[in-house]
Amino acid sequence: MKTTCTSRLPFLNPRVLIGFALYAAGLVLVFAPMTNATAADNADAELNQSVPAQALGRWKLTGDLITARVVHTATLLPNGQVLAAGGEDLFGDPLASAELYDPATRTWAATGDLATARTFYTATVLPNGQVLVSGGGDSNGSALASAELYDPANGTWTETGSMATARYEHTATLLPNGQVLVAGGSHYPDYLTSAELYDPATGVWTETGSMATARFDHTATLLPNGQVLVTGGHGSIGFPLASAELYDPATGTWATTDSLATARAFPTATLLPNGQVLVAGGIGADVLNVASAELYDPATGAWTATGSLTIARFQHTATLLPNGQVLVAGGEPPGTRETPLHEELYDPATGMWTETAGLKPLRLDHTATLLRNGMVLVSGGSSPQYGVLARAQLYKSAP
Repeated sequence: MKTTCTSRLPFLNPRVLIGFALYAAGLVLVFAPMTNATAADNADAELNQSVPAQALGRWKLTGDLITARVVHTATLLPNGQVLAAGGEDLFGDPLASAELYDPATRTWAATGDLATARTFYTATVLPNGQVLVSGGGDSNGSALASAELYDPANGTWTETGSMATARYEHTATLLPNGQVLVAGGSHYPDYLTSAELYDPATGVWTETGSMATARFDHTATLLPNGQVLVTGGHGSIGFPLASAELYDPATGTWATTDSLATARAFPTATLLPNGQVLVAGGIGADVLNVASAELYDPATGAWTATGSLTIARFQHTATLLPNGQVLVAGGEPPGTRETPLHEELYDPATGMWTETAGLKPLRLDHTATLLRNGMVLVSGGSSPQYGVLARAQLYKSAP
């Protein structure tokens, strides 16, 4: 079976192994997409699932994606709609198609296709409302340097300047000055330290200071002081990293900061209302799921332990809710892939995690997008039982 990210093969990464195992076993199925009419009729229907007594929210079905997809992006547009684009289909082939989710009708509608099918890329909303897509892997498994812009006003994509270095599994961060910082990633067999800046005013990329450590599958978080915190990821020899670095837009340089207590790749990083950064889960140096979580304090540059996830997981999502809590959803569970996996909420006031209602089915490599109405839209991903998914669900916090 084709895989678009050859860098994953030397490390036996679960994204590749799960897809191959399911395909070989003949289990790669897709949920039949729900029609828009059905979605509108059933948008408020509860999922048929048991909810723990201490649940602090619930999941609802919503309209299914037109195209089942995994490792795609889902971007909240200024008009409140969500743009889902690219990713991979059930055969591991990159997708060019894109679609829009309307929270008012809870349905998806097709929009313009990407000029280049791509997976493992980044999508960033620019100050002008357009969406910048950069890099990724193509149908030949090669890294891309190209970039495109999506215009919500007419639903079309236009090519813009290409990066100096082709890359996938990198990060992209919108800076306070409106530029976009792309850092790290992979261009197999090379693992990158380089970083570039995209200027929307000119459509041109310029190289900026390089990181001290080559990394991919890492996180990048814009801090309140305008700096960018990069943490973890896979290093140049394929092992998870504990190191962290800070990018200063004023000087275009990187500086090391305190390292995580636990090396981890595929973690999530969430900026909390108090300015601290919550890093949770991932896969550790022993190639086992990580349950621990840590807090980074920009004022001191130090990490402190906080409550651990109730279930170790990676390739999950973490979403900051309007009430200040963090919703962690999905991911690869420990043990067998049929292990029940509930979702959980982190409370910064107590530093503790609480079990909440669980997604059905279990999924990983999905997207989670906070809507303007306070709900969280989860779309696509892959399921050990059903393969690549079209199903989308909404999470609503308890009153």
